[in-house]
Amino acid sequence: MVKNGTRVVTSVFGVLAGLAGLEHGIGEILQGAVRPTGVLILSWPGSRLFAILGGEPAMTLVPNLLVSGLLTVLVSLGCALWALGFLHRRHGALVLFGLSAVLLLVGGGFGPPLLGLTVGLAAARIRSPHTWATRRPRLGRLLQVAWPWVFAGGLAAWLLLLPGIPLLAYGLGVQSATLVAVVILSALSLLALSIFCGFARDARAGTAAVARTASRHS
Repeated sequence: MVKNGTRVVTSVFGVLAGLAGLEHGIGEILQGAVRPTGVLILSWPGSRLFAILGGEPAMTLVPNLLVSGLLTVLVSLGCALWALGFLHRRHGALVLFGLSAVLLLVGGGFGPPLLGLTVGLAAARIRSPHTWATRRPRLGRLLQVAWPWVFAGGLAAWLLLLPGIPLLAYGLGVQSATLVAVVILSALSLLALSIFCGFARDARAGTAAVARTASRHS
């Protein structure tokens, strides 16, 4: 029985943000100790596997792609480990904000830092009293019941985005910009909905626990 839906959502998607950043770093390391032509780079230029994703665009302020890639790998691992074990401690969200910002600046792409920042925002609100879920019982109940399905759908959408779409394009020749756009929008939408479902689930569970405690002492 999951005791805190929001913690599950933020931990899992935080780890995904780290793993997605790691992929960018590996691509930059493989390019070697070359100087980028500008702030905007491609993590996997010329790669058939990542061609469907435009070669995985990123930005870096580091004037050496090998160093940029090594830093990206280290920061990505930090994001994943922090999300897995420390995100829900005091100031845990602030640390993830910082790691996500650094990840953006050293070559971790644009999606992984955005995912990390979104997860951090959700984690910062874990201890907040989400009274809207109890003031609107029908909506709260609907979101509570939908939580596992929305969470599973969001996880599937992010995994379809990476590595799913590159593998489909490389292995089966599926080349569709529309599919990429739909999957990106689905992944972002389901992530946001998973967070709100987690808030509602935890708020209603907390209210039920308080009611049970009150009944035992009455």
